[in-house]
Amino acid sequence: MPKPDCSPAPRGHQRSQPALPSREKEGIKNNLTRLHPKTSSGLCSIAQHHSAINDDWPGYSLDLFSYPAHYSGDLDCVIIPHGVIMDRTERLARNIMGDLGDHDIVVLCVLKGGYQFCADLVERIKALSRNSNHTIPMRVHFIRLRSYLNDQSTEDLHILGAEDLSFLAGKGIVGTGKTMETLLEHVKAFKPKMIKVAGLLVKRVQHSLASVPDYVGFEIPNRFVVGYALDYNEYFRDLNHICIISESGKKKYKV
Repeated sequence: MPKPDCSPAPRGHQRSQPALPSREKEGIKNNLTRLHPKTSSGLCSIAQHHSAINDDWPGYSLDLFSYPAHYSGDLDCVIIPHGVIMDRTERLARNIMGDLGDHDIVVLCVLKGGYQFCADLVERIKALSRNSNHTIPMRVHFIRLRSYLNDQSTEDLHILGAEDLSFLAGKGIVGTGKTMETLLEHVKAFKPKMIKVAGLLVKRVQHSLASVPDYVGFEIPNRFVVGYALDYNEYFRDLNHICIISESGKKKYKV
């Protein structure tokens, strides 16, 4: 299969939403595969039962999807389309229902990058609860973390807000794991009955900490991604798809 052209269309170009060609659909299926004992990068797999995107996956051409015209030239390609995110989130919701059904839990949504994933995950759990013999009584609380400057994770982690009881922490992306480890230590101080972590994305990075989310959507290459509420200096949260930011986009929005 030829590699899709990830070059953006000219600025201001209006994009339609064409149906994916059958070969493109097959590409999604082939590149969102079950993990093997070793990933394509040679690193040991960090979790099982989630989809891994290969390091050499070139992504999909931006011209296949609709996205805000003001980001023309700022993106390389789409790495995970919105529809695939929704399907995977529904699967995670079913897994959570099977594991935690009938437990009274507090959903701790990690802002800002995790809000869209958390909201969609909660909606799917609610839908399953309405149509199942198993239900999960839920309350939702929010905590805000900030650990990135431009595309680099910093040593400074700011935590605003925390609640006790049993937690299901909805986090957008897990990189080296430093942020998650710090958050979990903070939450454990309240002595909850149990802690479960759901993460949409886990990056394959060297020197990663051992802790891995209990529920993982996708394992992705170590590249900076934006969209679906994941930002670069507060930009790109309004993208539906998860995309690779271009070098020109990094320079444009750098602080």
